[in-house]
Amino acid sequence: MANLTQKLYEMLLPAVEAVGFELWGIEYIPQGKHSILRVYIEHENGITVDNCEAVSRQVSAVLDVEDPISAHYSLEISSPGLDRLLFYPHQYHSFIGEQITVRLRLAINNQRKFTGTLMAVSEQGIEIEAKGTKFEIDWNNIDKAQVVPSFVKTGRAGK
Repeated sequence: MANLTQKLYEMLLPAVEAVGFELWGIEYIPQGKHSILRVYIEHENGITVDNCEAVSRQVSAVLDVEDPISAHYSLEISSPGLDRLLFYPHQYHSFIGEQITVRLRLAINNQRKFTGTLMAVSEQGIEIEAKGTKFEIDWNNIDKAQVVPSFVKTGRAGK
């Protein structure tokens, strides 16, 4: 699966960049006739429905020509959102000091899921502090990681 998503990333990157967006990541979720190819795009001004439509036209054209997935699937173009998945090591740097959730391939201390503060990012992996304990996690042990959105509570006007 990782090989397919990497192939798709390399194939679709020029198409996404051609319309002025960053290709944040790709998920392929095989579910028979209900499989989904989800392409996440990013832009410094945010993402609108019109942006998704423009990228969808570009990406669809490439997929129609290249035909990298033989099974039936639905194409979805989306913003990464506040709870964005982290696909590549360079994406983690912007979230040092933030809360993330990490699901591991192999357990550490009999645990495969950690939620905590991202403390550091290195060539080998990440360091996360969860429940007062620091854990070093190698890149090849990360199955899935995503940002935990933080919402700042504000008072209501006039109160």
